[in-house]
Amino acid sequence: MTKLSERKQQLLHAQQKAEQLFREIETRSLIVPNKSEKILNDEVYELAFELFSIRKYWHKRIVRAGKNTLLPYKENPPDLIIQSDDILFFDFGPVFEEWEADFGRTYVLGNNLQKKKLKHDIESAWYEGKKYYDAHASELTGAQFYHHISSLAGQYGWEFGNIHCGHLIGNFPHEHILGDEEHNYLHPNNHIKLSELDIQGNPRDWILEIHFINKERTFGGFFEQLLSI
Repeated sequence: MTKLSERKQQLLHAQQKAEQLFREIETRSLIVPNKSEKILNDEVYELAFELFSIRKYWHKRIVRAGKNTLLPYKENPPDLIIQSDDILFFDFGPVFEEWEADFGRTYVLGNNLQKKKLKHDIESAWYEGKKYYDAHASELTGAQFYHHISSLAGQYGWEFGNIHCGHLIGNFPHEHILGDEEHNYLHPNNHIKLSELDIQGNPRDWILEIHFINKERTFGGFFEQLLSI
Protein backbone atom coordinates (compact mmCIF):
# COMPACT_ATOMS: atom_id res chain seq x y z
CA MET A 1 0.00 0.00 0.00
CA THR A 2 1.30 3.44 -0.94
CA LYS A 3 2.02 5.63 2.05
CA LEU A 4 -0.52 8.42 2.38
CA SER A 5 0.77 11.87 1.53
CA GLU A 6 1.36 14.23 4.44
CA ARG A 7 -1.71 16.23 3.37
CA LYS A 8 -3.95 13.19 3.46
CA GLN A 9 -2.46 12.08 6.77
CA GLN A 10 -3.28 15.47 8.29
CA LEU A 11 -6.86 15.34 7.01
CA LEU A 12 -7.27 11.80 8.29
CA HIS A 13 -5.88 12.76 11.71
CA ALA A 14 -8.32 15.68 11.87
CA GLN A 15 -11.21 13.34 11.13
CA GLN A 16 -10.04 10.85 13.74
CA LYS A 17 -10.18 13.62 16.35
CA ALA A 18 -13.72 14.48 15.20
CA GLU A 19 -14.66 10.82 15.59
CA GLN A 20 -13.22 10.87 19.11
CA LEU A 21 -15.32 13.94 19.91
CA PHE A 22 -18.49 12.23 18.71
CA ARG A 23 -17.72 9.07 20.71
CA GLU A 24 -17.33 11.22 23.80
CA ILE A 25 -20.71 12.87 23.15
CA GLU A 26 -22.27 9.41 23.41
CA THR A 27 -20.14 8.35 26.39
CA ARG A 28 -21.27 11.39 28.34
CA SER A 29 -24.91 10.87 27.31
CA LEU A 30 -25.32 14.45 26.12
CA ILE A 31 -28.12 13.57 23.68
CA VAL A 32 -31.23 13.50 25.87
CA PRO A 33 -34.86 14.67 25.59
CA ASN A 34 -36.05 18.09 26.79
CA LYS A 35 -32.81 19.82 25.80
CA SER A 36 -32.70 22.45 23.08
CA GLU A 37 -30.60 22.12 19.93
CA LYS A 38 -28.69 25.24 20.97
CA ILE A 39 -27.83 23.95 24.43
CA LEU A 40 -26.61 20.65 22.97
CA ASN A 41 -24.60 22.57 20.37
CA ASP A 42 -22.97 24.66 23.09
CA GLU A 43 -22.21 21.54 25.15
CA VAL A 44 -20.42 19.91 22.22
CA TYR A 45 -18.49 23.13 21.62
CA GLU A 46 -17.28 23.12 25.23
CA LEU A 47 -16.50 19.40 25.09
CA ALA A 48 -14.32 19.93 22.02
CA PHE A 49 -12.43 22.63 23.90
CA GLU A 50 -12.00 20.34 26.90
CA LEU A 51 -10.67 17.49 24.74
CA PHE A 52 -8.64 19.36 22.12
CA SER A 53 -8.45 23.04 23.20
CA ILE A 54 -10.12 24.16 19.98
CA ARG A 55 -12.49 27.06 19.40
CA LYS A 56 -12.14 27.25 15.62
CA TYR A 57 -14.69 25.82 13.17
CA TRP A 58 -14.57 26.39 9.45
CA HIS A 59 -18.37 26.40 9.10
CA LYS A 60 -21.33 26.99 11.39
CA ARG A 61 -21.98 24.20 13.90
CA ILE A 62 -25.24 22.36 13.27
CA VAL A 63 -27.45 20.38 15.62
CA ARG A 64 -30.87 19.64 14.08
CA ALA A 65 -33.74 17.69 15.59
CA GLY A 66 -37.26 16.77 14.51
CA LYS A 67 -38.58 18.62 11.46
CA ASN A 68 -35.34 20.64 11.29
CA THR A 69 -33.60 17.47 10.03
CA LEU A 70 -35.36 18.04 6.70
CA LEU A 71 -33.33 21.17 6.09
CA PRO A 72 -29.96 21.50 4.31
CA TYR A 73 -26.93 23.34 5.65
CA LYS A 74 -27.78 26.85 4.43
CA GLU A 75 -31.07 27.07 6.34
CA ASN A 76 -31.23 28.60 9.81
CA PRO A 77 -34.39 27.20 11.41
CA PRO A 78 -35.77 28.09 14.86
CA ASP A 79 -34.30 26.29 17.86
CA LEU A 80 -36.19 23.08 18.73
CA ILE A 81 -36.43 21.01 21.90
CA ILE A 82 -35.31 17.39 21.53
CA GLN A 83 -38.20 14.96 22.07
CA SER A 84 -38.19 11.49 23.63
CA ASP A 85 -38.82 9.75 20.29
CA ASP A 86 -36.75 12.14 18.18
CA ILE A 87 -34.20 11.92 15.42
CA LEU A 88 -31.36 14.44 15.25
CA PHE A 89 -28.07 14.99 13.51
CA PHE A 90 -24.80 16.85 13.98
CA ASP A 91 -22.75 18.55 11.27
CA PHE A 92 -19.52 19.94 12.74
CA GLY A 93 -16.46 21.34 10.97
CA PRO A 94 -13.73 21.60 13.62
CA VAL A 95 -10.24 22.81 12.70
CA PHE A 96 -7.34 20.89 14.25
CA GLU A 97 -3.92 22.57 13.88
CA GLU A 98 -5.15 24.37 10.73
CA TRP A 99 -6.53 21.18 9.13
CA GLU A 100 -10.26 20.94 8.58
CA ALA A 101 -12.55 18.09 9.52
CA ASP A 102 -16.19 17.80 8.49
CA PHE A 103 -18.16 15.14 10.26
CA GLY A 104 -21.85 14.33 10.49
CA ARG A 105 -23.83 11.64 12.27
CA THR A 106 -27.49 10.86 13.03
CA TYR A 107 -28.95 9.68 16.34
CA VAL A 108 -32.34 8.17 17.14
CA LEU A 109 -34.03 8.42 20.52
CA GLY A 110 -36.78 5.89 21.18
CA ASN A 111 -37.82 2.94 19.04
CA ASN A 112 -39.34 4.39 15.87
CA LEU A 113 -38.52 1.78 13.23
CA GLN A 114 -38.60 4.19 10.28
CA LYS A 115 -36.17 6.55 11.96
CA LYS A 116 -33.87 3.65 12.80
CA LYS A 117 -34.10 2.45 9.20
CA LEU A 118 -33.12 5.90 7.96
CA LYS A 119 -30.09 5.99 10.26
CA HIS A 120 -28.99 2.62 8.89
CA ASP A 121 -29.73 3.54 5.26
CA ILE A 122 -27.73 6.77 5.17
CA GLU A 123 -24.64 5.01 6.47
CA SER A 124 -25.07 2.14 4.01
CA ALA A 125 -25.57 4.61 1.16
CA TRP A 126 -22.43 6.51 2.17
CA TYR A 127 -20.28 3.39 1.89
CA GLU A 128 -21.99 2.44 -1.35
CA GLY A 129 -21.08 5.90 -2.68
CA LYS A 130 -17.51 5.51 -1.43
CA LYS A 131 -17.16 2.20 -3.27
CA TYR A 132 -18.45 3.80 -6.48
CA TYR A 133 -16.07 6.74 -6.09
CA ASP A 134 -13.06 4.49 -5.53
CA ALA A 135 -13.89 2.54 -8.68
CA HIS A 136 -14.49 5.56 -10.93
CA ALA A 137 -12.71 8.56 -9.36
CA SER A 138 -10.34 9.16 -12.27
CA GLU A 139 -13.19 9.71 -14.73
CA LEU A 140 -16.06 11.08 -12.62
CA THR A 141 -17.20 14.69 -12.75
CA GLY A 142 -18.89 16.32 -9.78
CA ALA A 143 -22.20 16.29 -11.66
CA GLN A 144 -21.98 12.59 -12.49
CA PHE A 145 -21.18 11.69 -8.92
CA TYR A 146 -23.99 13.89 -7.56
CA HIS A 147 -26.52 12.18 -9.82
CA HIS A 148 -25.31 8.77 -8.72
CA ILE A 149 -25.53 9.68 -5.02
CA SER A 150 -28.90 11.42 -5.24
CA SER A 151 -30.33 8.40 -7.09
CA LEU A 152 -29.44 6.21 -4.10
CA ALA A 153 -32.07 8.02 -2.03
CA GLY A 154 -34.88 6.61 -4.19
CA GLN A 155 -33.33 3.16 -4.14
CA TYR A 156 -33.50 3.20 -0.35
CA GLY A 157 -37.03 4.64 -0.33
CA TRP A 158 -36.19 8.26 0.59
CA GLU A 159 -35.70 11.66 -1.07
CA PHE A 160 -32.35 13.39 -1.35
CA GLY A 161 -32.26 16.48 0.87
CA ASN A 162 -29.71 18.86 -0.66
CA ILE A 163 -28.60 20.52 -3.91
CA HIS A 164 -25.14 18.95 -3.57
CA CYS A 165 -23.70 15.89 -1.86
CA GLY A 166 -20.31 17.13 -0.71
CA HIS A 167 -17.43 19.52 -1.20
CA LEU A 168 -13.70 20.10 -0.99
CA ILE A 169 -11.85 19.85 2.31
CA GLY A 170 -8.32 20.89 3.14
CA ASN A 171 -6.06 23.30 4.95
CA PHE A 172 -7.94 26.07 6.75
CA PRO A 173 -9.43 28.26 5.31
CA HIS A 174 -9.93 26.29 2.10
CA GLU A 175 -13.05 28.25 1.09
CA HIS A 176 -11.11 31.55 1.07
CA ILE A 177 -8.20 30.00 -0.81
CA LEU A 178 -10.12 27.99 -3.42
CA GLY A 179 -13.46 29.79 -3.53
CA ASP A 180 -17.05 28.75 -2.95
CA GLU A 181 -18.05 28.13 -6.56
CA GLU A 182 -20.10 25.12 -7.71
CA HIS A 183 -17.04 23.40 -9.17
CA ASN A 184 -15.74 22.99 -5.62
CA TYR A 185 -18.85 20.99 -4.71
CA LEU A 186 -20.26 17.60 -5.67
CA HIS A 187 -22.93 19.53 -7.50
CA PRO A 188 -25.04 18.91 -10.65
CA ASN A 189 -23.40 21.94 -12.30
CA ASN A 190 -19.83 20.75 -11.66
CA HIS A 191 -18.56 19.23 -14.89
CA ILE A 192 -14.90 19.12 -13.86
CA LYS A 193 -13.33 15.76 -13.12
CA LEU A 194 -12.95 15.16 -9.40
CA SER A 195 -9.40 13.92 -9.98
CA GLU A 196 -8.16 17.25 -11.39
CA LEU A 197 -5.75 19.35 -9.31
CA ASP A 198 -6.88 22.52 -7.58
CA ILE A 199 -5.78 26.03 -8.55
CA GLN A 200 -2.64 25.64 -6.43
CA GLY A 201 -1.68 22.38 -8.10
CA ASN A 202 -2.66 20.19 -5.14
CA PRO A 203 -4.83 17.05 -5.26
CA ARG A 204 -8.43 17.81 -4.38
CA ASP A 205 -9.81 15.97 -1.36
CA TRP A 206 -13.54 15.54 -0.99
CA ILE A 207 -16.19 15.16 1.70
CA LEU A 208 -19.27 13.08 0.90
CA GLU A 209 -22.58 14.03 2.54
CA ILE A 210 -25.63 11.78 2.56
CA HIS A 211 -28.84 13.61 3.48
CA PHE A 212 -31.99 11.53 3.04
CA ILE A 213 -35.40 12.87 4.03
CA ASN A 214 -39.07 11.94 4.25
CA LYS A 215 -41.08 15.13 3.77
CA GLU A 216 -44.40 13.45 4.56
CA ARG A 217 -43.19 12.18 7.94
CA THR A 218 -41.13 15.36 8.47
CA PHE A 219 -37.76 13.90 9.36
CA GLY A 220 -34.38 13.30 7.77
CA GLY A 221 -30.91 11.96 8.50
CA PHE A 222 -27.34 12.93 7.71
CA PHE A 223 -24.00 11.09 7.45
CA GLU A 224 -20.76 12.82 6.44
CA GLN A 225 -17.04 12.14 6.38
CA LEU A 226 -13.93 12.03 4.17
CA LEU A 227 -14.52 10.48 0.75
CA SER A 228 -11.16 10.64 -1.02
CA ILE A 229 -8.99 9.06 1.68
